[in-house]
Formats: sequence, C-alpha cells, structure tokens
Amino acid sequence: MLKPGDRIGILGGGQLARMLALAAAPLGLDCHVYCPDEASPAFQVAARSTVAAYDDEAALAAFAADVAVVTYEFENVPAATAAFLSARVPVLPGPNALATTQDRLAEKDFVNAIGLSTPAYRAVDSLADLERAAAELGRPSVLKTRRFGYDGKGQAMVRPGVDLAEAWNAIGMQPAILEAFVPFEREVSVVAARGADGTVAAFDVCENVHRHHILALTTVPAALGPEASRVAVEHAARIATKLDYVGVLAVEMFALAEDGRERILVNEIAPRVHNSGHWTIEGAETSQFEQHVRAIAGWPLGSPARLGRIEMRNLVGDEAAGWLDMLRDGHAHLHLYGKAEARAGRKMGHVTRVLRG
Repeated sequence: MLKPGDRIGILGGGQLARMLALAAAPLGLDCHVYCPDEASPAFQVAARSTVAAYDDEAALAAFAADVAVVTYEFENVPAATAAFLSARVPVLPGPNALATTQDRLAEKDFVNAIGLSTPAYRAVDSLADLERAAAELGRPSVLKTRRFGYDGKGQAMVRPGVDLAEAWNAIGMQPAILEAFVPFEREVSVVAARGADGTVAAFDVCENVHRHHILALTTVPAALGPEASRVAVEHAARIATKLDYVGVLAVEMFALAEDGRERILVNEIAPRVHNSGHWTIEGAETSQFEQHVRAIAGWPLGSPARLGRIEMRNLVGDEAAGWLDMLRDGHAHLHLYGKAEARAGRKMGHVTRVLRG
C-alpha cells in the first residue's frame, strides 16, 4: 500500500497521464512521467519526468528505482518494457491484463471464454484468410489489425465491391481480425475500477457518438433501459474480475435491438482511464483518475455516484480555438491539454456540462 508522499510512475505522457498526475496531487502523491516525446503535455504537471525510449534499460531502471508503483496511460506499452519494470517494481494493471488487451484476437477470445458475447470475428493472417473470413461473415465487415489500432487507425471497411487485396494492403498486411458488421442502435461504454481487494466500483453507462472514428460526444446516463444498463455494468465487472485487474478500465459495447429487447455486445476493452470517462472529473463523486490512483495505491475506492445529467464534448483539432466562448458558459468546465500544435484528428481538450437536479 502506498502512503502520502510516495511517487507513482506513469508510462506515456499524453493527456491521460496529465490528468492522472493532477488527480494524484490532492491525495499527497506525486508522479514521475516516462515518455520518449519531450513535448509530452503531462510533463507540464508532473513532479519528475524522463525523456527516453521504452527500450532504454538504464533509463527504465532509474525510473523504477524512483517510484513505488508503475502504471500506464496507453495499452501499447512494449511487452519487454512491462516485463523489465515488473521485475523491479509493481506494475498495475498487471501483465496479464496488458497482454490480453493489446491483441484484439486474444481479447475477443478472452471475452467469449468468460461467457460474454462479441460481434462474430475471424483471425486473418493472410489474404487467403481474409477471403475466407469475408465469405463467412459477409459484407459490410471491418478489418482491424490485432495490435496498435486506436481512433480508427489500423482499420479498413470491407464493403460490397471493395477489393480485398486493397483492404489487406491498407492495414499493412499485418495480423488482423475481420469483424462482422453490427447493426447497433447506440455505442455505450462502462468505466469501472477494481481495487486490490477485488472491490469493483462502476460509473453509470455512457452513450458515445464518434466522428471520423474519434469520440466526439459522451452523454450520461445512456439511453438504455434498466436491464440493459445492469447487464453492461455486470459485463465490465466480470471482465475486470476475470483479468484480476487493478485500476480503471473501460469496456466499449454495442447496444442492439433484438426481438423487442436490448442486447449488449462487448466491442473492445481499454486497460486504462478512458476518454468516455472524462465527465467524471466534474460529474461524479470520484473522478476516474482519482479512482485509478486509489486502486493502484491499494487504497479504498471512492463513490462513483453521478452528480447530474452530463454532456462531454471532445475538442479535436482547431475546435479548441473556441475556448473563450466556452468559458462564457457558466455551466461549462473546460479542460485544455497543453498541446502546442492543433492538428486534424488530434485531441486538444474537452468540455463538460453537468446539469444538476
């Protein structure tokens, strides 16, 4: 168990690491951020920082010696990095969760093995595999690399008429899965924390709208019935428990209408704090970031109770240029991530509105 005055190590220096460091400070904990990018926005608020490659063993050893626990803000931490650090300092969430969620095929196999449902999928390791999978699953379907894909990267839609060789080339001919298209009514997610003692605390189900594969809008509560909401939360808790997870994770899901009922399918697991949970900073008793810090510190989890009806909008690219107008809205809570350059598709901040009563 950590105590106030201890230091948390964070792999990755983006906005999630920045918000983790900001959440740790009021609890008497500071953070050491490790990232190869010297312009990382988390460096602006961290007590210490290291700019080094993830395979720099000398830098990693010094980093491990300076912290009481290591966590990460993104799931694509090199396996060798995680193994090197875990031999020297606790790394949470643990290596099993990381290995399972880094690989889309392993992740979907895991979800199905614990009795939950996903869209139909097939492993694809060659163009011939893709041809067989497309014949079995039909079109449209989605071709996704097994590793390193996010915000639509590493994906190709397989629509009627699409040349499969072109789709295979578009993802770099990397190991992949083909996933059946799901006629979902809405995309939802559950952000949940699991403590070292096995306690699970889940936030209310979020409803998410994406634009160009990037989350644009999250509203809470989601427009789901009570039974579907209960099932979604139970799915997230089951996943966290079966992974023996410690920390915050997000489970992205599809809600479908089948025979007059709502059905929930698991889409992806994010083993970290998540964009769809940013609303919790102002909209919940305990933010997802504080909850993650509490969990990896071995402390009791806080209440995930929602404080009102929530709308959280991502500010992508030049949308953050409207910051002054946002501040004129007395109900708006603006978060800018300290990134120097606004580029198309780059998350520059978010704005949250909480309607109470």
